[in-house]
Amino acid sequence: MSDPSPVAAVRLVDYHPPPADMRAEVLQGLSRRRKALSPKYFYDARGSRLFERITRLPEYYLTRTERSIMAAGMGQMADAIGPGAAVIEFGSGSSTKIRYLLDHLRSPAAYVPVDISRSHLLRAAESLAADHPGLDIVAVCADFTRPFDLPPLAAARRRLVFFPGSTIGNLTHDESVQLLRVMNHVAGANGALLIGVDMVKDTATLEAAYNDAAGVTAAFNLNLLERINHELRADFDTHAFRHRAVYNAAAGRIEMYLVSQSAQRVRLAGREIRFAAGESILTEYSHKYTQAQFAELAARGGFVIRHQWTDAQGWFSVQFLERADAYCPEA
Repeated sequence: MSDPSPVAAVRLVDYHPPPADMRAEVLQGLSRRRKALSPKYFYDARGSRLFERITRLPEYYLTRTERSIMAAGMGQMADAIGPGAAVIEFGSGSSTKIRYLLDHLRSPAAYVPVDISRSHLLRAAESLAADHPGLDIVAVCADFTRPFDLPPLAAARRRLVFFPGSTIGNLTHDESVQLLRVMNHVAGANGALLIGVDMVKDTATLEAAYNDAAGVTAAFNLNLLERINHELRADFDTHAFRHRAVYNAAAGRIEMYLVSQSAQRVRLAGREIRFAAGESILTEYSHKYTQAQFAELAARGGFVIRHQWTDAQGWFSVQFLERADAYCPEA
């Protein structure tokens, strides 16, 4: 299970998660009455570069707002977490956010990035190793949407799961609860969770964030079809589809689609996929929450919200949760 990594300061534990069967999943999604594709397939090399551009767009408030919240509130966050914590990051994301956290925590015991991609995982772990000598860094290659066991770590006073970026919003409510329960299991007794959550706000602001004037989000969405063409030898005409992102207020979420501009047929893996004019492919949900809605979701996952930090407009929040069995309300 354990392998030496290229950098001595990093240990690797590889649970050998099975790779996704992209062809089977794409065919299944396009065979539904309401066609859909998983957003996890956005992130090939070009898709990742496009998303990095999205995070810097003026309309896309999410990344810069979360970073500003963390920069301003990290002292209070560190106090809430307490000394001697082992930090388990679900998904090896931007090193900026984990650096904010590790640089402010008092005597962190360990850092454990968890990701399904071994190469991405090791890059994230190794980028921190030189700056944190003596910190126990253990990279875990696993599918974090499913229960997994942590390897032995340096003695810690508590485990903190770290999940920034509002990725929780890309899941359905049931999927979110399942993931929160996995986090609850990994956090263990006296465990906690620090998570980014995008909040409900006016429709114009939300829709602008996913329909930028420069068209970068449209290119990001359409790149999904380019990837399917390249990797699965499909023959999508990307010019025959357009990007559409709308806020569904009743469901509390942005819904992102690729809309067929005409009746057409696409060949994929020996199959013919038919599209009617105006028919769409759902490519992503991005749920937005009120505080009460997220508190209810957290409770279903076995957590209680203890602290919340937001920007001045209340657009985004970073929330600190504890396992319900560790929650002791003040008398």
